[in-house]
Amino acid sequence: MAEPAREELSALAAIFCGPDEWKVLSRSETDGTVFRILTKAEGLMGADVPLELVFHLPLNYPSCLPGISVHSEHLTRAQSVTVKEKLLKQAENLLSEPMVHELVLWIQQNLRHVLNQPDTGSGSAKCTFATGTIVDDGPWLTLVHLDHMRAKTKYVKTVETWASDLKLTGRLMFMGVPDSSENLQSRCGLKWKEMQREND
Repeated sequence: MAEPAREELSALAAIFCGPDEWKVLSRSETDGTVFRILTKAEGLMGADVPLELVFHLPLNYPSCLPGISVHSEHLTRAQSVTVKEKLLKQAENLLSEPMVHELVLWIQQNLRHVLNQPDTGSGSAKCTFATGTIVDDGPWLTLVHLDHMRAKTKYVKTVETWASDLKLTGRLMFMGVPDSSENLQSRCGLKWKEMQREND
């Protein structure tokens, strides 16, 4: 890790010195450093919104963008994604200099404005990786394998809510459970025989 990054980590540890405000989650000579900052920012209603910001500083940081994730019980998943996108956009203006503290200050001062803006997600969005490589967001596929579930109806409703919050489209398939598939064919757009054909 570059010397400016080491100095920044020391400064951040001194700045965010309150209880549980700062925590190093991992440190590696090959993958860089991952740490968490707990902070608050003014939300839409003027109340403080607790934010958990996780930063991944790769070895060539600050020559490349850090990885950022945003979590808050007071934000929807879509809002968290929007906050992350805005932070990465802001980070692009600060390349080649230590930027984490600036990003934290920026979101503390601008969270309300970010949440007030119309949704910014679009098909031309870019995805930034910790290595600094930027690729176009094209179609992608994610499979989730669950060994079992206790309440299928509740599970389906939860997945549909997540997909709606994240603006995802797709299909639910229940493999090896004919009853579940047949009961849910109107919601999932699938019949068990179709699923069997796809898997042959």
